[in-house]
Amino acid sequence: MVKRGRIVAFFLVVILVATTIGTTITGVTKDINLGLDLQGGFEILYDVEPLNEGQEINRTALEATVESLTRRVNTLGISEANITIEDESKIRVQLAGVENQEEARKLLSTTAELSFRGVEGKEYMDGSDIVEGSAQQTYDQMNNPAVSLEVKSASEFYEVSKEIVNKEQDPSTPYRDDLLVIWLDYDEDTSFAEEYGTEDPAYLSAPAFSDGPVRSTTVQITGDFTVESAKQLADLINAGSLPVELEETYSTSVGAQFGEQAMNKTVIAGLIGIALIFIYMIVYYRFPGVISVVTLSAYIYLVLLVFELLQGILTLPGIAAIILGVGMAVDANIITYERIKEELKTGKSVKSAFKAGNKRSLTTILDANITTLIAAAVLFTFGTSSVKGFATMLIISILVSFITSVYASRLFLGLWVNSRFLNKRPQWFGVKPKKIHSLKDGEEPEATFLNRKFDLVGARKRFFALSILLIVVGAIVLGVFRLNLGIDFTSGSRVSILANEKIEAEQVEETFESEFGLNTKQVVISGDQDQIAVARFETELSKAKVAEVQNYFKEEYGSTPNISTVSPIVGQQLAKNAALSVLYASIGIIIYVAIRFELFFAVTAILALLHDAFFMIVLFSITQLEFDVTIIAAILTIVGYSINDTIVTFDRIRENVKLRKKVKSFKELAKIVNDSLLQTMARSLNTVLTVVFAAIMLFVFGASSITNFAFALVIGLIAGTYSSLFIAAQLWLVWRGKNIKEKPIEYSKKKNTGGPQV
Repeated sequence: MVKRGRIVAFFLVVILVATTIGTTITGVTKDINLGLDLQGGFEILYDVEPLNEGQEINRTALEATVESLTRRVNTLGISEANITIEDESKIRVQLAGVENQEEARKLLSTTAELSFRGVEGKEYMDGSDIVEGSAQQTYDQMNNPAVSLEVKSASEFYEVSKEIVNKEQDPSTPYRDDLLVIWLDYDEDTSFAEEYGTEDPAYLSAPAFSDGPVRSTTVQITGDFTVESAKQLADLINAGSLPVELEETYSTSVGAQFGEQAMNKTVIAGLIGIALIFIYMIVYYRFPGVISVVTLSAYIYLVLLVFELLQGILTLPGIAAIILGVGMAVDANIITYERIKEELKTGKSVKSAFKAGNKRSLTTILDANITTLIAAAVLFTFGTSSVKGFATMLIISILVSFITSVYASRLFLGLWVNSRFLNKRPQWFGVKPKKIHSLKDGEEPEATFLNRKFDLVGARKRFFALSILLIVVGAIVLGVFRLNLGIDFTSGSRVSILANEKIEAEQVEETFESEFGLNTKQVVISGDQDQIAVARFETELSKAKVAEVQNYFKEEYGSTPNISTVSPIVGQQLAKNAALSVLYASIGIIIYVAIRFELFFAVTAILALLHDAFFMIVLFSITQLEFDVTIIAAILTIVGYSINDTIVTFDRIRENVKLRKKVKSFKELAKIVNDSLLQTMARSLNTVLTVVFAAIMLFVFGASSITNFAFALVIGLIAGTYSSLFIAAQLWLVWRGKNIKEKPIEYSKKKNTGGPQV
């Protein structure tokens, strides 16, 4: 008898989820902070260097400088500025939504000038008169928050305080005349009288000499402070008293129109990709596919909600990570649904198949997600701003997908299974009744793919030969053509011009030469109606030249061009970080897989993912597409995906070895590996197809700034599937089965052992 209450509960939950998403999604997306590439703005990386010899740049000095920069940025009316310290000697400034980039750059790059003046503007002291870093938050005699600092000369400060104290009070002013006004970047057009009493005055503080002239080197400023406001004043005084020079080593600017266009294109590409995934899941998996559409919709909503609550900054790579995450979330559903179908084919009831399928798929999903998380964590640690944003979104996506694709899917499908409505309806799971075997006869279904038995292991030498041939050819191609390295790795400048009319490369080259005296290294034209011209330069453009170029092309085409400049030092650091990223990701994955499985599995998995990364690099060499820092993100994403795919296969091999208890011959081991490959092939191909749908849509319809990224994903996904099915498992077979006659493989029952033992 059908328990209709469970079905009603399912629809009530779905209606609740749909209503929640429908009524709140607009508010969630509206509150998400958009990055430079989605709303315009610029990013600058500064090297912080002392102006005077012997000056120390330490953490305290850097934090004080950040406070100073933050205060300057606030004068521009920018609320979502992101200013961070990197590598103990660098400061990265990201300003999204800036209308006047030239003014902002000028304001940021000016060395902070601290001055102590009278109310009429006369300067008495400057930052050089203060002991460096001496300002700190303290407490006065009444235990109220205060600020103390040290002056270098007690006698000079006494004369200053004496002059100010002895000034005659002007009765027409609402303030006392015995004030020492502390300014940062004093502007002669801004008077103390105009700023006095305003909510956010331009000066830092205006203490009075209440107890007469001061004779000590230690000065305490008291007033209506909180601990936070006192600390902020101390930091600003330290920043102003520190003679630092901000040397720009990297910058990128994005016009507002560029950002809006990129946002619209990428969102449309994402919606198309997600729609294709939904359709494919329903067509292939029938009713469970419908369940996956519900959980994936909830997944997308929750990812955006969590990202908004974390106050993350959404960038183009971040959107790509959401779309890619949908494909990876689908993988958890596919693994479970394939196991349920296998259990149904053995003759089990729908309820038994549901329980067994969920139980057997959980460890596989867990292992696959953890290895991908390792790659994402490495990306976050070593990536630059946009790559770090991609990694953040990928980490959130993986964690949320585990909740929705595992627990929510089980809940929803479980309501239907336990209602008994699906009893004797295996076709609702995509299983034809004639494919179901009888449990009474003890018959086990043979491992097949598309109802055919393939000897994949028997063809291993052909796969090895093909890969070796491609590696040799790829190495030759890479040696001859090399990579078309972007300015991220070679240093120089890149200018992207958006034009609403047809333009030619020669026209752009002539304009740069005649108007600015610049020789372009390369000009690439893309787009149909709105064309984008990307000009590369081997040298860094000066700040003045950047302003000239932006003003000229904004007037010419109505859109501010994107301009990126990178110094050789930053390029070398990026290349070093990229190599370390792959190295550390590999080490982390080897350690995890060795613990969960065994060392043989770990080493062959790493060989397979290096195989995939190599072919991605070779394809970029052949196509001569620009190889920039976002491609490193794509490579590490594929590292995570490739190991994910390989782990699923290895998990099935481990399970089948466990069922045999003891494997004594190479032939027996080869059959286990071949059966495992056939059993997981549908899952591998379905997963890669869903992710490729999303990646291809990004490549075809996405913004030009992530087409190379999407291309790398497509190539990497195909290579990753090939290596998982035809390289990794066969390598393990050859290596593990080498001495199997002398040392049979046995499954150890020790709790601390994750795999087969010799």
